[in-house]
Amino acid sequence: NKLKSELEELLAIRKSMSPYRGFKNSKIDNQGLHGKIMCGYQGWFTAKGDGSGSDWTHYKAGKELKPGSITIDLWPDMSEMDKDEKYPTPFKHADGSTAYLFSSYNGKTVDRHFGWMKDYKINGVFLQRFGVNLKRPDLYKRRNVITHHVQSAANKHGRTWAMMYDLTGFKAGDIKKHLIPDWVALKDKVKITEDPSYLHHKGKPVISVWGIGFDNDRKYSLKETEELIDFLKNDPVYGGNTVIVGTPSFWREETRDALKNSRLHEVLAKADIISPWTPGRYRTPKQATEHAQQVIKPDVKWCAERNLEHYPVIFPGFSWQNLMRTKGQDAKLNHIPRLKGQFMWTQASEYKKAGAKMLYVAMFDEVDEATAIMKCTNNPPVGKSNFIDYEGLPSDHYLKLCGEIRKMLNSKSTPPLKIPSPLRP
Repeated sequence: NKLKSELEELLAIRKSMSPYRGFKNSKIDNQGLHGKIMCGYQGWFTAKGDGSGSDWTHYKAGKELKPGSITIDLWPDMSEMDKDEKYPTPFKHADGSTAYLFSSYNGKTVDRHFGWMKDYKINGVFLQRFGVNLKRPDLYKRRNVITHHVQSAANKHGRTWAMMYDLTGFKAGDIKKHLIPDWVALKDKVKITEDPSYLHHKGKPVISVWGIGFDNDRKYSLKETEELIDFLKNDPVYGGNTVIVGTPSFWREETRDALKNSRLHEVLAKADIISPWTPGRYRTPKQATEHAQQVIKPDVKWCAERNLEHYPVIFPGFSWQNLMRTKGQDAKLNHIPRLKGQFMWTQASEYKKAGAKMLYVAMFDEVDEATAIMKCTNNPPVGKSNFIDYEGLPSDHYLKLCGEIRKMLNSKSTPPLKIPSPLRP
């Protein structure tokens, strides 16, 4: 009865979904991915008192947010936030002052994030739409609110965006039961592809599906993902899209993180763009350089031979000590050091040399695994939980770096090995 009730509520939500009715900016560059720097945008944080009906989603570990019980390793810089964007926590800074966090449910903060993208010449984002959120009415409603926030902010600040479905958590049958009806509702009810801020590539709306071909016991089948790609590309009403597939790093060789299946390449080749996931696959600039030559360059060649495109993922660093503690596991703080931006710059410059024409940055706001490039503080709270910082650099250092990477990507010159200094917005 509970399942039936939830399905009925999900259906009612889809029927009630409506278009974004705010300001629409007809001057946005929403055409083509080449030369653009796009970031992943999780938009999954909530705070106590933000009106979302939940408190501290993707912040708290367990039932309560408190020192020693939190999931993030990187603390956002809250200094520019207005009072109605700052949510007090039990954490304290070294001077005894209250540490605040933000909420993605607060449209003012989403607007601020997109303002930063404009300031630092970041083209836009892929908004994550998680499969598990499509199965629970409360989470589904929340994602729809955040989608409208993104549409409003993108139009206001002249940024572009596209939807990225993350299949993590889906079981057999869920793609057909939940994802396809959601895309139908987004097209029919929300009309997102008619939004002038919505990203297009080669004249078609862009949609990304992340989580195809991973060798980690996913419950949906390769055949189901093949049918999804076919639907998004070829359905007479809801198809006609440029489809990006998020794959494991070693999809081409079918080793390590990739599913070993005789049909994997055939399925991936039905998409338009292949985007392998790299966070955690290498840890130093030297290893990133080797990855570019040994993996990315042959990937680009494989794709070109099949009239596909390749979309590399770069990331600034990685740390998830607090998150892993929630699972009873130990993890090293600052597991993949940022090296003041050199780690990410090396990836970007070497990927361009390997043939990349576009780059995806993971992530804009991901403080859980400390891959965020938004403004984060060098003065995190003290106490039972440990945090990394930006190594004394200005909080906008990685926003500036993304802007510099965009210029490098569009330059005809050979990329320098070191970050251009000084960095310019």
